[in-house]
Amino acid sequence: MNKYLLIIGLIFISYSSFSQILVNRDPKIAEMVSEISSDSLENYVRNLASFTTRHTLNTNTETGMPAAQEYVLAKFNSFSKNSSGRMTAQIEEFVIPADGRRITEDSPAANVIATLKGTDPNDKRIFIISGHMDSRNKNVMDAEGIAPGANDDGSGTAAVIELARVMASREFPATIKFVAFTGEEEGLKGATYLADKAKEEGWEIGAVLNNDIIGNSSSSGTLIKDNLKMRVFSETIPANETEEMARLRRYTGAENDSKSRQLARYVKELGERYVDQFEVKLIYRADRFLRGGDQTAFARNGYTAIRISEMNENFYHQHENVRVEDGIQYGDLPEFMDFEYLRKVTAVNVAALSTLSQAPSQPEEVQINVRGLSNSSTLLWKEPATGKAIGYYVLMRETSSPMWEKKFYTTDMTLTLPYSKDNYFFAVQAVGENGAESLPVFPVPLSR
Repeated sequence: MNKYLLIIGLIFISYSSFSQILVNRDPKIAEMVSEISSDSLENYVRNLASFTTRHTLNTNTETGMPAAQEYVLAKFNSFSKNSSGRMTAQIEEFVIPADGRRITEDSPAANVIATLKGTDPNDKRIFIISGHMDSRNKNVMDAEGIAPGANDDGSGTAAVIELARVMASREFPATIKFVAFTGEEEGLKGATYLADKAKEEGWEIGAVLNNDIIGNSSSSGTLIKDNLKMRVFSETIPANETEEMARLRRYTGAENDSKSRQLARYVKELGERYVDQFEVKLIYRADRFLRGGDQTAFARNGYTAIRISEMNENFYHQHENVRVEDGIQYGDLPEFMDFEYLRKVTAVNVAALSTLSQAPSQPEEVQINVRGLSNSSTLLWKEPATGKAIGYYVLMRETSSPMWEKKFYTTDMTLTLPYSKDNYFFAVQAVGENGAESLPVFPVPLSR
């Protein structure tokens, strides 16, 4: 009997040891995650909501959008003092052309941008973290009425400010831009201006993490209360897809492997690695149903961009005038936000952004050999153009799986796996000296 129990015990111990999942956290990134403060976030949100309105077309320098922009600029400048001169900030002015819809005449506008310059002069990559600071009422043309915009998108703007605070004193090889857009509610005007500027000037944008409506954990209508989940939206088919890109996508079955989809998976993996008791849900849409956000402007120009948003929206406090009606308080007020939830979402951002910014760039010319029929799969690639890779992960998942399921490490630039390319998808990512992983690259066929 005792011998039988011993055998059962050994089986249980063996099963338990193999079922454990090892979580490796970089202490420096974990430290940044721990420094994200719900109190700081609440302070930013309440200050932003204290302006009468942050409507894009409001020009009041004391209570309107210009005053709010000066507030964000002042926060950025205060953090820059800890950056040894690497962080600079500015209000970048531009003109929104009349569009015959929400902009009736050419109108002045501005984005507020803090730039944390990378420490590697050979690293030209730029990573953008963003939120939009403009607010609105039910009537999007109302530029004077009270519009606190606490959650939409004071929450995203607060996250951007907090990341600038936490990251300013740290060093990253790549450059990071912390951006508070304007004109989102009028048709993504600020984001379009910056995305077009980036394209014209040839910026090497590695990724755009756009945060929009990230500070509420309870829904209207369904009355769900849940501060344990957030959403990441990513496009399936690239907005700038050419016919050649479409042909290759259909040929390889890569409908679920756009660059933005790879970024979404990356945010989920890094977010859940560093933020305890929090789940990042992948939503297979570029944005909410029939809606859009600032990431769209960058996606249209071919950049890798995603939208980060809360899991359950409350429409009593979104695009509504401040009022009480039938016993219900409407309006986007700070008292309806969950600042601990906002802390978690912001922490996911810093985990992903800091890892991206210190990782090597992606492997170059990633291919999968299809020269002959085989039940094994051979991948090959070239080293990243930027940064030093000490090794590579070849990622694998079943075709029905949303996330990469296995990682095979190698220091070579080719790897053959005993798994059929008919049944699995693969990708390759570079690994830096500090263990930071690049974004994965989906392979193209090598046929001759």
